[in-house]
Amino acid sequence: MTLKTTPLNAAHRAMGAKMVDFGGWDMPVNYGSQIDEHHQVRNDCGMFDVSHMRVLDMKGEGVRDFLRYLLANNVDKLTMPGKALYSAMLLENGGVIDDLIVYFMNENWFRIVVNAGTADKDIAWMKKQAELHAPQLDIADHPELAMIAVQGPNARAKVWDALPGSRELTEKLIPFSAVEMGAMFIARTGYTGEDGFEIMIPAKAAPFFWATLAEKGVKPIGLGARDTLRLEAGMNLYGQDMDESVGPLESGLAWTVDLKSPRDFIGKQALLAHPPTHKLVGLVLLDRGVLRGHQQVHTAHGNGEITSGSFSPTLEKSIALARVPVEVTIGDTVQVAIRDKMLSAQVVKYPFARNGKAVVSL
Repeated sequence: MTLKTTPLNAAHRAMGAKMVDFGGWDMPVNYGSQIDEHHQVRNDCGMFDVSHMRVLDMKGEGVRDFLRYLLANNVDKLTMPGKALYSAMLLENGGVIDDLIVYFMNENWFRIVVNAGTADKDIAWMKKQAELHAPQLDIADHPELAMIAVQGPNARAKVWDALPGSRELTEKLIPFSAVEMGAMFIARTGYTGEDGFEIMIPAKAAPFFWATLAEKGVKPIGLGARDTLRLEAGMNLYGQDMDESVGPLESGLAWTVDLKSPRDFIGKQALLAHPPTHKLVGLVLLDRGVLRGHQQVHTAHGNGEITSGSFSPTLEKSIALARVPVEVTIGDTVQVAIRDKMLSAQVVKYPFARNGKAVVSL
C-alpha cells in the first residue's frame, strides 16, 4: 500500500526525521530525541505537521440548526465570529464517531476540523445526516490546505516573527478562536497543553512557511512527542481513549456534552437512558515500570483498563488515562497488571502537566 504524504514530506526527510506509517500516512515520529522534543515544546516552542487532519466547510442557510442536531456540544455557545468549540459527534447509540473542533465564521458558514483516520467516515456521516435533515447545505473538504501547529510558551512570538502582519491580527485573539489572514486561517488552539497556533495554509505555501519558522529557531517535533504532550495535558486520542464502542460520558468528555438544553442531538436519548458505569481517570505509577494501553487496572470496585499510557518527561514518572468503575475516587491506590507483576498506581485528577510544568501533586 502506498502511504499518503503531506506537502511537508520532503522537508521532514531533509531534517532527518524518522518516518513511520501513521494510519496510512507517512509521518515523522521524531527528528532525534523524542524526550528533547517534548521538553522543547514545554519550555520554548516547536512546530508540528498536522496536515493529515481534514478541514471541512459547512455552508448554507440553517447550518447552525443542523449542527445543533449533529453534535453533542451546543453550537449556540458560538456567538463571536472565529470562536471555536470542541465536541464529540455521536452515533444513535451514544458511541463516539469522532471528536472535532467547529469554528463559527458566520450564520451561513461553520468550519470543522476532524481527525485524519476518521475523516472519510466523518464526512460520509455528515453528508448522510444532511441529506435527511438539511439537504440545502454544502459540505466541502479542503485537501488543498496544509496545517502547521506551533506550540509552546514562545510559539506566538515566533509565529509573529515569521509571518509579517500576523501580530496585529492575532495578538488579541483569545484561546479557542481563529481569524482569517488572506488565504491562511490562524487558530489559537492546540493539542499539547501549551499556548500557540494551528495554522491552515495553502499546501503550495506550506514548505516555505515551515522553512521560515525553522530559520526563526522553531524546532520540528514528531508524533512521538505530540502523543506524550497531549497525554500529559489530559487530551483524548480517538481510537484509544474513545471510539464507536464507548460514549463520551465514560471518556472524560462530559464537559463537552450539553444535556441541559432542550435541544435534541444524535445520541442524546441513549446517553440519558444508560448512565455511565465507568469513567476516565488519571493514573501515576508508584512502582518502577511503564504504563501502556490495554493493561488491566484492578480496583476495589472492579476492573478497568488503561486507554493511553506512557512515560511523562515532565513528571519523570509513568502516567496513564484509564477507564475504571465510577466508584473509584481521586487518591485511591489501584493495581496495574504489567507483564507478570501487579504494580501500584495512584488515581489522580488530570491534566498531569500544562503551561510548562507539572500540575499533579502526589
